[in-house]
Amino acid sequence: MLFRSWYSLRYGTLPVDRLVELAAQCGAEELALTDINNTTGIPEFIKACNEHGIRPIAGAEIRTDDDHLYTLLARNNEGFREINDFITKHNLSGDPYPLQAPDFRQVYVIYPWTGSLSFRLRENEFNGIRVSDINLLRTSVRKTFAAERGIIFSPVTFEKGGKGFELHRHLRAIHHNILLTQVQPYMLAHEDEIPVPARELQEQFKLLPQVIRNTQDVMRDCTIDMDLRSVKNKKTFTGSRYDDKLLLEKLTWDGLEYRYGKKNKEAIKRIRHELEIIDELGFSSYFLITWDIIRYSMSRGFYHVGRGSGANSTVAYCLRITDVDPIELDLYFERFLNPKRKSPPDFDIDYSWKERDEVLEYIFKRYGREHTALLGAMSTFKGKSIIRELGKVYGLPKGEIDALVERPNDASLRDSVADNIFRVGVQLSDFPNMRTIHSGGVLISEEPITSYVALDLPPKGFPTTQWDMYVAEDIGFEKLDILSQRGIGHIKEAADLVLRNRRIKVDVHDIPSFKKDEKIRAQLKSGNTIGCFYVESPAMRGLLKKLHCNDYVSLVAASSIIRPGVAKSGMMREYIHRFHNPGAFSYLHSVMEDQLKETYGVMVYQEDVIKVCHHFAGLDLSDADVLRRAMSGKSRSKKEFQIIVDKFFANCRDKGYPEDLTKEVWRQIESFAGYSFSKAHSASYAVESFQSLYLKAHYPHEFHVAVINNFGGFYNTWVYVNEARKWGAAINLPCINNSDTGTTIYGSEIYLGLNLVQNFESGTAHRIVEERDENGDYSGIDDLVARTCITLDQLLILIHVSALRFTGVEKKELLWQAHMLLGKKVEQVAGPVLFNEPSRDFILPQLVHQPVEDAYDELEYIGFPVSMTLFDMLKTPFRGDIKAKELAGHVGEQVKMVGNLVTIKYVTTVKRDMMNFGTFLDDEGDFFDTTHFSYSLSRYPFRGRGLYLILGKVVEEFGFPSIEVDKLAKLEMVPDPRY
Repeated sequence: MLFRSWYSLRYGTLPVDRLVELAAQCGAEELALTDINNTTGIPEFIKACNEHGIRPIAGAEIRTDDDHLYTLLARNNEGFREINDFITKHNLSGDPYPLQAPDFRQVYVIYPWTGSLSFRLRENEFNGIRVSDINLLRTSVRKTFAAERGIIFSPVTFEKGGKGFELHRHLRAIHHNILLTQVQPYMLAHEDEIPVPARELQEQFKLLPQVIRNTQDVMRDCTIDMDLRSVKNKKTFTGSRYDDKLLLEKLTWDGLEYRYGKKNKEAIKRIRHELEIIDELGFSSYFLITWDIIRYSMSRGFYHVGRGSGANSTVAYCLRITDVDPIELDLYFERFLNPKRKSPPDFDIDYSWKERDEVLEYIFKRYGREHTALLGAMSTFKGKSIIRELGKVYGLPKGEIDALVERPNDASLRDSVADNIFRVGVQLSDFPNMRTIHSGGVLISEEPITSYVALDLPPKGFPTTQWDMYVAEDIGFEKLDILSQRGIGHIKEAADLVLRNRRIKVDVHDIPSFKKDEKIRAQLKSGNTIGCFYVESPAMRGLLKKLHCNDYVSLVAASSIIRPGVAKSGMMREYIHRFHNPGAFSYLHSVMEDQLKETYGVMVYQEDVIKVCHHFAGLDLSDADVLRRAMSGKSRSKKEFQIIVDKFFANCRDKGYPEDLTKEVWRQIESFAGYSFSKAHSASYAVESFQSLYLKAHYPHEFHVAVINNFGGFYNTWVYVNEARKWGAAINLPCINNSDTGTTIYGSEIYLGLNLVQNFESGTAHRIVEERDENGDYSGIDDLVARTCITLDQLLILIHVSALRFTGVEKKELLWQAHMLLGKKVEQVAGPVLFNEPSRDFILPQLVHQPVEDAYDELEYIGFPVSMTLFDMLKTPFRGDIKAKELAGHVGEQVKMVGNLVTIKYVTTVKRDMMNFGTFLDDEGDFFDTTHFSYSLSRYPFRGRGLYLILGKVVEEFGFPSIEVDKLAKLEMVPDPRY
């Protein structure tokens, strides 16, 4: 039998484990998986077949759109690689599959029987004959031909007696983006594609005994065997494991002097111990490959942050893979790398979003494209997206689909169509939908990657595996995460700007000095962290203030406490309480005091989950780590997970723990582990936060410009512009003689970039800057038009944002001149001119201009006012009873404040009520926070961006003041005089 699984995307209906079960029920001795144009499910298929005593056969069905060209069956592992190479070649090149398969050496090819072929079949090629074809083979010629080159073709797509065909029809409609009624027979599988026992098939083909023999010969000749235990990563860096050991030792001892000096006895002792375990487990090449990537990126001047559980390693610290000192933070190496662990600790290497692709290109060139691939991912049908997809299939208008999505339980919306949508939607839930790409996983393999899977070529431009991280781990691959983030981009750009603007070279890797910097400590404690990596959100700034966080170690803890699981379990608040009242709480159990004293008995890091599972519940370290990985989403084996959960509770019963105690410990583990960081990971984030904090504290203007240019922060751009102004910078509107495409700085003068101007084309911006840099400043509007080939609509935008204010000409007069210059011109050619043709002068009447017109222009074209504040545009002169900095002195009082809305956090309570947390700026540019409970929110909801009058009570929690809002009203602005 040839099965298609649900990895035949938007076609197949059976999970791999289910189709193997069905084959076992039919008494199958061998079974082939032939998914459409992919081999995603083969490792999972092999594992399932082995569990059922069935011999697995690897294959693939090759199609072009809805046309089935041929089915490929691998005779052995070499044939499997041939199939993967064939699919990969066409995916990478984009070339269509040929009508005749290539001349494979270890692959059987089965063509669908059509009665005739335009080419002669090779020795390894056959006609696939369905049961429905038998009646067509009545003539002796056809019968003889079929007997010689025929093979039973009985594909399986559905389960017998189930609703598989109906689900299949819906999947095909989704795939073709058509109505269900428009699905044509040629788009579908045959309705009889259900499992049939081998004896029944032989009975149906009894008049064609040669076909039966051919089928048996082919199936008996095929098998696939994949080692699911050994490590598949590149085994050595130098070519031999012994040389890897020597090189890693040399590099580590060299790095020891840089990190600790030559005589640090504790570091020397720990390094010796780590090197011994790394060699024993065969992980030297993994460390060396990571070091090699870091070495290359540092040679190119790229900044990086190394994190993940590998940052527990002093060896990684000495190799400069990470900037986290495991000795300083007492990071336990064996917690993540112990003799029972089969896989190496993971390294996540973050680069600037501008530089990551170059690093990936190096990895592919250095280790070879045959042996290197990005890791794929599988997007599944989930939640609201299912309703939207099925709604389109049934032809529902968008409004009706939106209503079903937002109010699925509304009886007034239910009819026969809606009922069908929800019925099929339940079947479709968690079905694979499309192959995508992992956020940063890279595989470097000892054998060619196509020994294990075919490769896709997503828009990123790098070959990508068709299976995901879970399969990769199951068969023995360890990924290396090469990620990108904007935080590193703004750190590097800020340092470059400081060098250019102040002629000062900043070493952003001087972390030991940063940890002692008093300015940084003061900023942390006050929550003055806008723009700084990971510590700028309202929740994080509030936590910093509540914890009186003023050093590196407390920031490491805060970086993990802020994660959703700790807050959800109520343990974040409990941690803060215990921090302030270290003698006013009792530990849940003595184990918590022994193992979690540093964090007041609260699980803060992933290591804490392992500690509790190991010391409290008696799980061994390997089981505890499996539990941690499963709860962190790094394993999808529910069976393995449940076994360990059962062991947790059984062990606790054996130890005589009260059931309530066991359940409470498990509740904390369960709510926390899925979102937790390892301590090393938190420490890595804290290092990057300190780099940002140092730059903000000492070079604020350059820092804020870098944050604006890298985007991707927690807030919108106008918040960072406000912050730059608050720190003393002069903010200037874009100017064609001073601005670049990005925001730039001269001294303390910041010029907003042309890239911030909405609807202004990037090509025009680059042309203006390049022409100015090459041939000097523009003298006026005529000069700009003559030199840049600018169009009228783009010129008008520049005038509206005052980018030609250096001319001294009023904006309305410039608009008039622009129309006179370009109003009737269709096309221009940019470049120098021999003679400047004098422009005609016009005498205009006196034009009235109000400053607020500029502010409205800026709102329209930049998104926020620059020449005045939003507060200056209010109708009312009222600015509140108190300012944000005065809140702490009015706790318990009802106050009125005026604030510019920055951000809203939406929260659903346990009772399913909606509440909001707001963040505002007052007219002095200081932040304050608000809480909006459902009773207030229902009557006084937010109404979009703008300024609000807020009435509420000042409350305080652990020294952090905020307002519980009673009433909220959006304030009116002065009318726009432009219209």
